[in-house]
Amino acid sequence: MEKLKILLAKGRIYDSVCELLNDVGITINLPDRTYFPTTNQEDLAFQVVKPQITSALLAQNKADVGFSGKDWVYENGVQDDVIEIMDLGFDPVRIVAAIPETKDYDTLLKGKVTIATEYNALTKKYIAEKKINGEIFRTWGTSEGFVQDNEDAMAQILIDNTSTGSSLRANRLKIVDTLMESSTRMYASKEAMANPEKKQKIMELKMLFECVLNARGRVMLEMNVAKDKFDNLIKSMPSMKSPTVSPLFGNDGYAVKIAVKKGEVPTLLPKLHELGATDIVEYGLRKVLM
Repeated sequence: MEKLKILLAKGRIYDSVCELLNDVGITINLPDRTYFPTTNQEDLAFQVVKPQITSALLAQNKADVGFSGKDWVYENGVQDDVIEIMDLGFDPVRIVAAIPETKDYDTLLKGKVTIATEYNALTKKYIAEKKINGEIFRTWGTSEGFVQDNEDAMAQILIDNTSTGSSLRANRLKIVDTLMESSTRMYASKEAMANPEKKQKIMELKMLFECVLNARGRVMLEMNVAKDKFDNLIKSMPSMKSPTVSPLFGNDGYAVKIAVKKGEVPTLLPKLHELGATDIVEYGLRKVLM
C-alpha cells in the first residue's frame, strides 16, 4: 500500500496531535532542523507545516490527511474542497470582533473604520455581511496592540481568535460579535477518500482516535458489595452499557466494575459507599471502543 501522507501543523496543534498519536501507539520523533518526523508505522509518512496552510495543501491533494483549526479551513476558503473526518476538540476558540471597552460598537460603525486581523478572508466576508465602511489592516501574530482608544491607534476593530478572552481584557478590549467557533479537526483530501485503501486507513485512524478520546473522559471503578446490598447498588449506578459483575470467592458477595465519566466521580463515590460498596478502586483507561 502507498504510504498515507499526513500533515502535522506547528505549534499547539502539533503537541496535542502528537500526544494523541502516541496514546494510539503511533510514535513521532522529529529530528532537529527537519520537517519530516520518523514513526514506527511503515504505512504512514509525516510532514510538519504551518497551521495556516494545512487545509490549502489538502485541497490541492498534496497530502492525504491533515490537522487544522476549522478557522483556517474557512479562511483559506477550502471548506468545500476538503473532507472533515472528526472534531478532535483540541484548542477550542472563537473568532471574535473586539473594540476598546470605552467605545460603543454601533456608534463606531457609523464612520469609516480600520480592522486589524490576520483573518483576511473571514474579515472581508464579515465586512460585506455587516455592510461596514471599513478597510483591513493585515497583521501576523499578536494583534491586540493595534486597537486602542486613542487617535494614534492603527485600527478601531480587532478580529482575532480567543479561548478565554483574558488577553483581550488585559488590553482593555471587549467582544462585540462572534464570527465563528473553531477547534482542531482531522481533515482528509477528496482524492485520498476516493481511494479505497487510503479511506480504510483514514477511518481506522479515526476509530483509534475516538477510542483514546473516549478513554480520556472516563475512569474505571471497581468495588465489592455484599449480596443483600447488591440489587440496590446496581439500580443506582451509571455505566456505559451495563456493569460487569462476578461472584466473590466464597460466594460472600459480588465484584462490580463500571466505566464512568470522570466528572461523575466526586458525587458518585460517596453515593456508592453509602449504598454498601467497599474496597472501591479507581483507575484510568487507555482506550474505549464504544
